[in-house]
Amino acid sequence: MTTPTPSADPIASSAVTPDYSVAVLGLGAMGLPMATRLRTSLTVNGFDIDPARVTLATSAGIVPFTSARDAVTGVDAVLLAVRNGAQLDDVLFGDSGIAASLTAGSVVIMTSTVGIADVTSAAARLSDHGVALVDAPLSGGPVRAGDGDLLIVVGAEPAAREKAAPVLELLASTLSVIGDKPGDGQAFKTVNQLLCGVHIAAGAEALALARSLGLDPESTLATLSAGAAGSFMLANRGPRMLEAYDDDGAEVLSRLDIFVKDLGIVTTAARAAGLATPVAAAAEQLFLVGQAAGLAAEDDSAVIRVIAPSA
Repeated sequence: MTTPTPSADPIASSAVTPDYSVAVLGLGAMGLPMATRLRTSLTVNGFDIDPARVTLATSAGIVPFTSARDAVTGVDAVLLAVRNGAQLDDVLFGDSGIAASLTAGSVVIMTSTVGIADVTSAAARLSDHGVALVDAPLSGGPVRAGDGDLLIVVGAEPAAREKAAPVLELLASTLSVIGDKPGDGQAFKTVNQLLCGVHIAAGAEALALARSLGLDPESTLATLSAGAAGSFMLANRGPRMLEAYDDDGAEVLSRLDIFVKDLGIVTTAARAAGLATPVAAAAEQLFLVGQAAGLAAEDDSAVIRVIAPSA
């Protein structure tokens, strides 16, 4: 595991005590494999609004609960994966919010990309309950989550990082401390998502152009990926872009509307900083067009169909 850090001490390796417990709220495509991975060493409570997901979690040894508040009572850490800032606020402070049920001295580990302002606001409100927020957005997918092979970047006070270490170290193969306060992780992930979104959009344009010029898409993709024009996103999304024209489309591993959200975070942050990001803005528009065309719930590789609607 690598723990590079520009301005803070690396996350301290903590001996995991037998009674260390974590609640995972949301047992979906990412939540369940993360909970299952954590269960290899920790006591894991689980909650999801879908009873079928709770049943799957129970079979993996996760302790099931019928309410989020009950699931978080008495635990050392709570792992959250939400879609946006509004969901974060609702889970913590809404009518059924968990904030009042958290134990003072525990930590909330926020793994989603929701933007700097929402995370810093939530952290300030949690501090009134004696609870620290660990800003830990992650990259990877369900398979890597289950294998403990995620990339996680962390912004949090040192004491909070140490408290969260048993959870983070089990989930990450690359764990990087970005800064000493919540919001720092979101800032880094904003930069990361700028590149990811632009690379997907550029890859879609390139493969659409190759097809329109009469080149074989599969061999073009293989050759591009082996050369200087290659990137992780091209190699990862490229095959699914070619599948986007199949009757059933590509398997949905990352929804297109996630990049509508993430590139919106990018361009909002850039405007607040007074920085022009014309390439990111163009990519954002491409994903917005895809969403408007009914592709929101399809894999983000389907953005190629915005550029070239038919094969």
